[in-house]
Parts: sequence; structure tokens; C-alpha cells
Amino acid sequence: MCHELPKPRSRASGAAQPTSTRKLTWRFPQIKKLDFPVESGDCRITMRTSIKFNWIAAALIAFGVCLLTVSSLGAPAPFPSTDARGECLSVPSRILGRSVPYCVILPPGYGEDANRRYPVLYYLHGLGDNEQMFVRSGGFDLLEELWDRHQIGDFVVVSPAGYASFFMNSHDTRFRYDDFFLREFMPWIENRYRIAAARESRGIGGISMGGYGALRMAFLHPRLFGSVSAHSAALMEKLPAVSVGNSPESGRLRILGDVFGSPPDRLFWDRNNPLRIARTAELAGMKIYFDCGSQDDYGFQAGARALHNLLASRRIAHEFHLYPGGHNGSYFAAHLPDSLRFHSAAFRLSHTRLTHGEPIPR
Repeated sequence: MCHELPKPRSRASGAAQPTSTRKLTWRFPQIKKLDFPVESGDCRITMRTSIKFNWIAAALIAFGVCLLTVSSLGAPAPFPSTDARGECLSVPSRILGRSVPYCVILPPGYGEDANRRYPVLYYLHGLGDNEQMFVRSGGFDLLEELWDRHQIGDFVVVSPAGYASFFMNSHDTRFRYDDFFLREFMPWIENRYRIAAARESRGIGGISMGGYGALRMAFLHPRLFGSVSAHSAALMEKLPAVSVGNSPESGRLRILGDVFGSPPDRLFWDRNNPLRIARTAELAGMKIYFDCGSQDDYGFQAGARALHNLLASRRIAHEFHLYPGGHNGSYFAAHLPDSLRFHSAAFRLSHTRLTHGEPIPR
């Protein structure tokens, strides 16, 4: 269970909310994980802070006071209806043979109207992170700031544990994450929560490995997802060689071998590479956003530029940015608000201008 937190402040109903063009950013914490096994527990959080952007401590305090018990996976307990809230639970998976943890953030007012259904954004984490990346890093308060300022509309954000799977079935089929996500996870989420289960109300996004997974998933299943976003997606035109050794780089390459085969299967790589899938995918009408740092530590800016050139050659509308920065928390923090605004506009919940809808020059 969760011990009760100090009573959160409520968003005043009917009161005019200030609008601001001040750029919102959030921060990644230095820690890598929390001190409890979310996959065996059930934790729900409501959190509002009076000090803007001091999110990391608030998130850690909120989770730190949670004494987890085994989840019954029943109906959610009642919450204050006017505040955003988060919960971390697990989905039992026959396909993976384990329970897979996830965290969800529900928008303000979710508990007020039992008949209202919401768009959903599935958000995929990067390599080395987990399902808690959105809640413990300050993403909770970032969403609340955007909601309070009416810069985004109300939608549900869900982040599942993806491990080191690249959110796809492994080459040896021993870890079928893609099958789990499509056949078990999405139906579970869209039945447990009041989700508007339609293409135009379903988006997917991610960071780094999660950006790769989001683009791949959306491009392969354009009838399921109406919008996709990616920050610093792990896009590579050529399959890197996997070598043995003790360097950190060797460790990362061995992870690629676990997913794509050892030695890596080039045909399998090509079949799952978003850059290859985008050549023939039916992407008309899909809202597409992606950005990357111009000094990305892994050179992913080359893959992002290649995807931009490919989509432009096919005259597929999209929004692409190459910003100063590397492959790190500071870069992601600076640009996550942009993709959240993008999805809100794609869901037709806000008036944010979709620049990807402009005609692409020949």
C-alpha cells in the first residue's frame, strides 16, 4: 500500500489558468533505479508540488513512502478526482512467462466522468532504464505543468518495462516482446483504463532504444497508431559489428547480439530496422515527430537525418529537428515537452501547430 501523502492542491474547476510561452524542461535523476521491486507490487501516487520544477526529490519522496504489497490487479482504488495520478502495476504475460511491470499517469479529472474515454500515449524507455523512467525522473510534474498551462490536453501516458529487448521479438524467438506488447499489453491497458481504443487516439513514443522501438512499432502497424515520436532514436543504417571484450562498447554490442542474433543476422536486422521499414510502409496520415542531438554520442544523428531524407523523398509529412546536444539526460529533458505537445495536437486536444503538416519541398 502507499502511505498517504500531504493533501495535493487541486486544479480549480472553472478558473482561468495562466498561459505562458516559457520553455518547460525536466531533469533526469542520477540514480538508476528505486529500492523496491515494482513487478511484485502495487503503488499509486498523487503528487503536486508548490515549488516548480523541483521534481526529482518530490518523485523520490512519493515513491519512498510506498510500502508495496502484492497487487490484486483489481479495480483501482478511488483517488481525488481533480488531480493527475500515477500507479505502477504489472501485467501477467503468458508469452514472456513473467509479469511485466508498467507505470501509468492518468490526467486530471480522470475520476470525475466514468463515461469519458481518453487518448493514450505508450512511452518506451531507453536502454538501461525501466518503466519508472517517466514517474521518477520528473515527467509526472512536467505533465502537470503542461496540463495546468493548458499546453496539452488530457491523455493517458503508459510506460512498460522493455528490458533490453528493443521492444521487438528476439532473433531466437525466446523473448517475444513485440507479441507481448500487441497481444497482451495493449489489450490489458485499454481494458483496465478508459482508453479511446482507436488509431487516431493512440500514439507511441520513446527515447533512444525506445525511440527505435516506437518508430518500428508504428511503421509496422500504421493502422494501430496515429502518431509516433522519438528522441535520439537508436537509428543505424548499417549493422554494427559485434566484438568480444571488456569495454563498455563491447557490452552494448553484445546486447545487440542478444536481440539480433549472435553473430547478428543482417536480414533480420534489415527487416526490423525502421529505416528499411519506412521505405514501403503505408504512412499516409500518420503524425510523425523525431529529433536528435547534432553531437549524439553514438552518431544517431546520421540515422535521424537518413530517416528525414527518406520520408521527404516519399513526400510523407513529418517533423524533424536536429538540435545542439549529445545523447544524455540534459538533451532529452530539453525536448520531451515538445513531443508531448506534438501528441496532444495529434490527438486534436490542443491548438499546438503541427509543423509536420506543412508541404515538404521537392
